[in-house]
Amino acid sequence: MRCQPQSTHQVYIWLKNKQTCLLCDETTDALFPICTGCETDLPWLGDSCERCALPMPMAGLTCGQCQRQPPAFSEVVVPWGYDFPIDSLVTRFKHQAKWPMGRLLAQLLGQALQHRFAEGLARPDCLLPVPLASKRLRQRGYNQAEMLTRWLGTQLDLASDERLLLRVLETPAQQGLDAKARQSNLRKAFAISPGAQIKGKHFAVVDDVLTTGATVNTLSRLLMDGGARRVDIYCLARTPKPQD
Repeated sequence: MRCQPQSTHQVYIWLKNKQTCLLCDETTDALFPICTGCETDLPWLGDSCERCALPMPMAGLTCGQCQRQPPAFSEVVVPWGYDFPIDSLVTRFKHQAKWPMGRLLAQLLGQALQHRFAEGLARPDCLLPVPLASKRLRQRGYNQAEMLTRWLGTQLDLASDERLLLRVLETPAQQGLDAKARQSNLRKAFAISPGAQIKGKHFAVVDDVLTTGATVNTLSRLLMDGGARRVDIYCLARTPKPQD
């Protein structure tokens, strides 16, 4: 309708940054809709593998899997372990269309990335969401990785491309599969959009949760084989090893 404002225009102007914490419903004057107490209590990821961010007993270690078979990506940036309440927030965002939950998580991930950039992490040339299978996209109505990518791109002033990576083969859901089964499941599932310019570029692939890393490693290998200079992974949460 003509009377509806465009999505790019500012609709509300807040005179005071008073908002409600999405976790405890208490009023907060924090930058994002989460109070300081709840933010502090989030399951922040501690010591982890320097390559894939798998939780480890101490800092500065590389997990056995990354030593035996180095992944195609250079580094994983992830703020939290997949534990309460992050698991609940991700599930509500991903499967129940609770978009404010996802927006909050994206804002906090963006804040963590800004700190890492200030510490010397290389900024990527472009953000790429993990593509969703067409059937699942029709069922859900949206790709949560695509939404995270848009929010991060705006917050970090980074370019994004939602069509560079394509899902060309429908595969069964990855949930519940081990690493070997996931890798087999993903063979030939993805492709690069014809004519895409990737040679010499640094990309960051965006997803919600990293479990075995099979999906993002497949996409990273595809990009590196196509001439990309570097691929990093940005995601919200990291699980421990499935058998743990």
